[in-house]
Amino acid sequence: MDRHQSALALVLATQPELPVHCLRPDAARKAAAFFMRNFPGEVLYAVKANPHPVIIDAVYAAGLRAFDVASMPEIELVASRCPDAKLAFMHPVKSRSAIRKAYFEYGVRIFALDSLDELEKIIKETNGARDLHLVARIAVSSDHAQHKLSGKFGAVGHEAVLLLRQARSACEELGVSFHVGSQCMRPDAYRAAMQTVSDLIRQAQVTVDIVDVGGGFPVAYPHLSPPPLKDFIAEISAAFESMPVLENADLWCEPGRAICAEAGGHIVRVELRKGDALYLNDGAYGALFDAAHDGLVFPARVLRAKKGPRRRLKPYRLYGPTCDSIDTLEGPFMLPSDIHEGDYIEFGQTGAYGAALATRFNGFGDYIEAIVEDAPLVSVYGESEAPENVVALHAAAGRG
Repeated sequence: MDRHQSALALVLATQPELPVHCLRPDAARKAAAFFMRNFPGEVLYAVKANPHPVIIDAVYAAGLRAFDVASMPEIELVASRCPDAKLAFMHPVKSRSAIRKAYFEYGVRIFALDSLDELEKIIKETNGARDLHLVARIAVSSDHAQHKLSGKFGAVGHEAVLLLRQARSACEELGVSFHVGSQCMRPDAYRAAMQTVSDLIRQAQVTVDIVDVGGGFPVAYPHLSPPPLKDFIAEISAAFESMPVLENADLWCEPGRAICAEAGGHIVRVELRKGDALYLNDGAYGALFDAAHDGLVFPARVLRAKKGPRRRLKPYRLYGPTCDSIDTLEGPFMLPSDIHEGDYIEFGQTGAYGAALATRFNGFGDYIEAIVEDAPLVSVYGESEAPENVVALHAAAGRG
């Protein structure tokens, strides 16, 4: 993979015809190191957020040795690069063949579940193994998250109580997990979730060995300024210590976005301008999925050889390259008033769910990949480029 001193250097040297995934592995290493240094428990990287081998290697280099995997390809990927890693199969619904292969071929012992039927599958496909670590997924509120995750998975009420009781009798260690939603903006959402879990454990009258608070740790976007990550960790730590139904349980977390968002940037080219609308060579069906479907506004900057006088910034809406009219990024994205066809734009914070969600709809979806050595556009872990349009958006939102 090519390496460049910066995203701008890449553009000047190659004038790329295709969109470019820019990888900043050092940013992933710093983020993983932050969690390992500050979280009072075990940190599992949520591979789904960015499964690129460069990112897997970076978090491993930071010392992280546990991975939240959701499929056999993710298990195979991590096992091939990190043979001593702990693999936790955290998808609550798995095929029988995946359970068998994970257990017997890859030594996976940690399995998530949220139903009695899934429990039966795991027991049967592991031949009644007694060394299982079963983690019951509990449904909790995700009202304070940008992306809600409360509808698809999670046991509730009496169903959760029965699941805890029966899973307890079938495993070496029993855990509970939940997810407060992606890009959670309130630290106390974790405390409320842990209270819900405590109530169910008390009703089930079981001993729990693991409390997994999942992911949801937020990162900064121009229109979203969450509290510091240390506030979330402090809230989780205090709530864990006050849970009345635990004895010697371990605390886990599964950050994904918070580890890899800053480790990716995405370069696109302007193909046409119509007033305040820019037509790009990537969009909603590609690495900018979250901007179209989750309403995120990525930090952005124009990559030009000569900066010249500062140009007035103005809001733009963006369109991707496909024929579909939903291939739209409303933004607004603050960019220079003189932007034109042929300009290159870099979006920041696309390391999370950028390349991972890209499709080949309409024949698009080819990308260039490169490592760049400059700082992320925005960072809570170290230096950032802090482009003027990012500062302008924060000021416009009244967040400083």
